[in-house]
Amino acid sequence: MGASACSGSEDGSGERCGLRFGLLGSPALYYDVSGRGRSEARDVASPKSRVLLAALLLDAGRVVSVESLKDALWGGASPVSAQASLHNHIARLRRLLDDPERLRTVPSGYVLRVGEGELDVHVFEAHVAAARAAHAGQEWERVVRECAAALALWRGAPLAGLPSEVGGYALARRLREARLLLLEWRHDADLALGGPRLNGLVPELAALTDEYPLREVYHRQLMLALHRTGRQAEALAVHRDLRTRLVDQLGIEPGPGVREAHVEVLRGAVGRSPSPAQPPPAQLPPSPAHFTGRAAVRDSLRRTLTTPGPPSPSVPAAPSAPNTPAVPAAAVISGMPGVGKSALALHVAHQLAERFSDGQLYLDLHGATPGMAPLTPGQALTALLRDLGAEPCRIPERPDAASALLRSLLAPTRTLLVLDDAASAAQVRPLLPGGAGCAVIVTSRSPLTALDGVARFPLGPLSDEESAALLVAASGRDGLDGSEAARRLVELTGRLPLALRVVAARLAARQALTPEVLAGQLSETEGRLRHLEYDDLSVRRSLAVAHDALAGSEREADRDAALTLRRIGALDLPTYGAPLLARLTGTGERRTEAALDRLVDVALLQEPAYGRYAPHDLVRDFARELEGEGEVEGTDACETALSWYAAVAERVLVAIVEPGPDQDDRRRPTAAQPPGHAAHVETIAPFGSPEEAFAWGDGELANIVTLVERYADDPCRRRAGLVSTLVRLILPYAHRRGRVAEMEVLGRAGLGVARRLGDEAAEAYALVDLAGLHFLTGRRSDALDLNDRALAGWRRLDDPAWIRRCLNNRGLLLDGLGRHAEASEALTRSLEYARQLNDPYGEAVTHSHLGNLYEHTDPRAAIEQHRRSLAIGDEIGAVIVRHTAHCNIGYAHLRLGEPAAALPHFEESLRILGGHGDWHGESQTRLGLVRALRLLGRTGRAARECAELLDRADARADRYTGGLARHQRGLLLRERGQAAAAREEWRSALAALEGTDAHAVVTELRELLAPTD
Repeated sequence: MGASACSGSEDGSGERCGLRFGLLGSPALYYDVSGRGRSEARDVASPKSRVLLAALLLDAGRVVSVESLKDALWGGASPVSAQASLHNHIARLRRLLDDPERLRTVPSGYVLRVGEGELDVHVFEAHVAAARAAHAGQEWERVVRECAAALALWRGAPLAGLPSEVGGYALARRLREARLLLLEWRHDADLALGGPRLNGLVPELAALTDEYPLREVYHRQLMLALHRTGRQAEALAVHRDLRTRLVDQLGIEPGPGVREAHVEVLRGAVGRSPSPAQPPPAQLPPSPAHFTGRAAVRDSLRRTLTTPGPPSPSVPAAPSAPNTPAVPAAAVISGMPGVGKSALALHVAHQLAERFSDGQLYLDLHGATPGMAPLTPGQALTALLRDLGAEPCRIPERPDAASALLRSLLAPTRTLLVLDDAASAAQVRPLLPGGAGCAVIVTSRSPLTALDGVARFPLGPLSDEESAALLVAASGRDGLDGSEAARRLVELTGRLPLALRVVAARLAARQALTPEVLAGQLSETEGRLRHLEYDDLSVRRSLAVAHDALAGSEREADRDAALTLRRIGALDLPTYGAPLLARLTGTGERRTEAALDRLVDVALLQEPAYGRYAPHDLVRDFARELEGEGEVEGTDACETALSWYAAVAERVLVAIVEPGPDQDDRRRPTAAQPPGHAAHVETIAPFGSPEEAFAWGDGELANIVTLVERYADDPCRRRAGLVSTLVRLILPYAHRRGRVAEMEVLGRAGLGVARRLGDEAAEAYALVDLAGLHFLTGRRSDALDLNDRALAGWRRLDDPAWIRRCLNNRGLLLDGLGRHAEASEALTRSLEYARQLNDPYGEAVTHSHLGNLYEHTDPRAAIEQHRRSLAIGDEIGAVIVRHTAHCNIGYAHLRLGEPAAALPHFEESLRILGGHGDWHGESQTRLGLVRALRLLGRTGRAARECAELLDRADARADRYTGGLARHQRGLLLRERGQAAAAREEWRSALAALEGTDAHAVVTELRELLAPTD
């Protein structure tokens, strides 16, 4: 055993002489017993010796520490005698080797010397590398030789029978994977070489597919072996079973190699053979003339369909590549009728046509074609398969089989599909290809959200500029560009491409028809759709298809959607919510929500905010026509809406106004209120919090203002009474929210209706509310006049609660006008009324106003009054009283020159207010907070708070508060050395405050803006 190892035989056969080592199985030693390179394997009998040998071979030629060997032998639980035992095992192993010097002792451990070619793993890996290179070069005979040589070394699982502490798990896994690759490459070589060997290949591959049911390469090879031996049916069954398994277990489709094999099998099954002479399909209709705009959408759509680029079908994936789902690029272009979906699809399809060298398929699915039913998936599949050259007699009758055939035929190609006017996701899903080289553009009124893995491009109307450009280009009229007539036509068509094309066609056809005359025709609200028809272009017909399909559907949600659209026509509002429409249709909220979802899905409604729905202007016209043709009575819809809004407004009042006289008196009916209101309110669920009530008002106020304006002059006493009731109940919300523009409309309408109906109480309410509006906007003199007229009315009606409120308001207004003695008298009488009425809330408010009055002469006394108000507010839990008291205490401290004492009161006021929505109180508190911060030198936070206040004021169109805030921002800018910016703010503030009662601020602004020497 003293012979030295040699690296190889002289004839280059790869045989080795001397001692060799084996890890491709359990650890083994090979001895040359003949001297001619023929070895016999001898297993290492001792388990500990096998472990020791494997641990040393895994780091052959490198030092293996004593501790590592102990861990391998005893798994981290070495006995006390481990050191001595290790020496004994090392000695035994040395006796098994051909040379004792192979295993040397070094200071930190042991080194096992292994020469080149002496370890079977190294020889195996050399053969694998050679087989890989041969496979890449398609040297099939060499592939067979190298694979056979490598596989012959395999005695079993690498490192078999060893404990995990030895390590080598990663090596063993890599070796097992390499063996599977060798089998793949050898089978590829056998398939390429063909001949009799194919028959023997089938059983071997069948066994491998059973052992590795998710390894696609073996299934691909088995399919090809079966197909090339005339067993097509079995080959297709292999594909079917594999695809089912992958989809069910992994949610993926077979990879490109399997798909290409499937196509090869199918071509023999359907009688289709690709012919170089047969041109690829080029079915796209002409690109639309005068296509205009949508640059951003076009660019995004192109990127979706081309990035990342589909892999070239001429470069097959390597058999060892990881399996990734082959997903074609797919996009859905959706939007309302006439918005230009098909035009965009065809425009982009023509731009990309050259990238899809295997052709472009176009199919109109007739999802919304007048007089035609949508194509069934089976009809669509048959049409596409015929276009791809499949013989009609070979097209499967079952849609799922036809769909599989379509995917198979398209899988290895670069094909672009345009599926125009889809009705549903179910219609489109079977038509989608599976190959990554394909792309699909689908147009539909619905976004087809049930389709997975597609990009969505919802289209809206064009911009004003795009609309004008389309109108000019399509009409060919000189002088339209930039004209007022063009602007009017764009506005009247709602910037809808179909409507613009109709207008352009009419102008092009009749030179005598001027844009001005056509604009006049379109301005007739009832006749606009009549003028938006020309030849085969019709906005009304396009909309009617969608409505008629819904109305004639067997689905309840569709029929409900058609009814809902008619009700929308009966009650034309800015936006709609499900609760109101449920009242109008009588179908309940659940069904109404489903109906609205369907109307959004078919693009007859938009959802600009969650739960709010709005139609395009031309859809509004269409809905009004439906209302006029049907059985819906607009009058009934109006009364239903007014009654519902009044009932919910009462629930809002209860949620945002503290219990007591202020709430109770508003809820008390006036002479004009129609009977039955209380019963109607009981059908409305209360709001859970003030925040919920304010949110409802924010969403519905525009509708309420629309209805009040529309029916304020209605001769019907019942409808007028509903308007009066609605105004009385909703105005506290508008006042708290600071919606000054809406307050003016509602207040004046309410005053007019009350006077026309002779309802003195309703008139007094309206006068009080208008006085509150003028107070909010800094017009105290006008507010005082209105309040005094309301006071006179309440005195005639002998209503002490409202007399108290008007006296309280009078004191507040007189104080602001500098008439302090009169203010004191009014507030004192108001306080007496509050005590007589046992009205603690009113008493607290009056103390607050008395505090404001005392502030002019004795701020300390003012603070005492505010603390009285705060104590009452704490006792009765009145949020508005408490937050107002802290705000007023803060202002008293500012008057005393104590901004540090003022600051926490302003902060506490805002904290208490939370979501209770007192805009006047909030704005005054924020102004005080800004002032306190500025005086304390905390300009950074002061600037942020001032910006927040300005944003809130601008959102409410509150110029008065905005002017006061800009005054403060100018002072902050001046302190930062930005004099020019400060003067700009002061000029804006002065413009907003001129004509108001903010005399002191106006005077200061004029001084600040005065020229300096």
